[in-house]
Amino acid sequence: MNAIMGSGILGLSYAMASTGIMGFSILLLIVASLASYSVFLLLSMCTQTAVTSYEDLGLFAFGSPGKVLVATTIIIQNIGAMSSYLLIVKSELPGAVAGFLSGDAESGSWYLDGRLLLLITSVCIVFPLALLPKIGFLGYTSSLSFFFMVYFALVIVIKKWSIPCPLPLNSAIENLQISNSTGECKAKLFHLSKESAYAIPTMAFSFLCHTSVLPIYCELQSPSKSRMQNVTVTGIGLSFLIYFISALFGYLTFYDKVDSELLQGYSRYLPHDTVIMTVKIAILFAVILTVPLIHFPARKAVLMVFFSHLPVSWICHILVTLTLNTIVVLFAMYVPDIKNVFGVVGSTTSTCLLFVYPGLFYLKLSREDLLSPQKLGACALVVFGICVGLLSLILIIFNWINQ
Repeated sequence: MNAIMGSGILGLSYAMASTGIMGFSILLLIVASLASYSVFLLLSMCTQTAVTSYEDLGLFAFGSPGKVLVATTIIIQNIGAMSSYLLIVKSELPGAVAGFLSGDAESGSWYLDGRLLLLITSVCIVFPLALLPKIGFLGYTSSLSFFFMVYFALVIVIKKWSIPCPLPLNSAIENLQISNSTGECKAKLFHLSKESAYAIPTMAFSFLCHTSVLPIYCELQSPSKSRMQNVTVTGIGLSFLIYFISALFGYLTFYDKVDSELLQGYSRYLPHDTVIMTVKIAILFAVILTVPLIHFPARKAVLMVFFSHLPVSWICHILVTLTLNTIVVLFAMYVPDIKNVFGVVGSTTSTCLLFVYPGLFYLKLSREDLLSPQKLGACALVVFGICVGLLSLILIIFNWINQ
């Protein structure tokens, strides 16, 4: 569940606003079910081949090109994930600082500049932690992130009744100048627009845990595919529940005015609310400590693709970490909207790791008959992943061109 739940939870209310409550529910259920099924395929292949990583599965199925392809996909996916986390730091940390300073903060102050705060956080916290050769102690602190997500969902439910609808025309709730349009307060069951293209990529981004499943499974003292599958189904099911509750109540708070990053709406309408402040701090804490953890598989994949012929050295370790950190910070600084990260990364690398690769590898490695239920399911997974990924990416690019 720690591997599943991350920055995606902040984008799902926007996805619901883009598809409607029923449309979102059906799509989220489909993505969650397919994510669980693709984990089942990965575990089946793990027992057949005794591999310990996603990259090695690619090597076993398609040789060196398969290994390089999977490693490259993981690099791009993790850069996107780290960028989305740091985008949250850039957008929410200034508001958190301003909230603590209440009325004493000056609008042009350096400590309210999101990009500068992002740079300071990355240099002083993320980079030193990512440099560590072993980062096991962060595994304990990262377990807090799940409880922060539960807390986040509970606060979203509670605060639904703190913001009036129609929304105030200005940002401060204290000045109760309310918009006259009551039509803004009607939830849509089904909705289709150009923004709907971001829905499934955001969901795929939100349910991706597949790069962690094999290492976890292979490190168990007595691994059992059936018990691990039960754990996976339970984890994905509980994550689905938390995702759905937070998305639903976030949407029912702001309706069509919901931001692509949910917390921004609360920052606008409840700028000094104590509970919202604690949620921001909790999310920021979870995000900052999770970024170094994501560095590790990304760096491992980079070393595997580009430097496998070189001996392990601290110089290489530091340079790769610095390069990855620099790329991620630049993306987070200059990407204007978190939905763009969810959209592009979700429609390409997330759909590959979630749907396409597990299905392809199973079709290649399994000795079952081609018309067996598992192989037919794997084939459907590949077709779904390719169709959804390509369609979403084309619509997102078309949307950018027309902006």
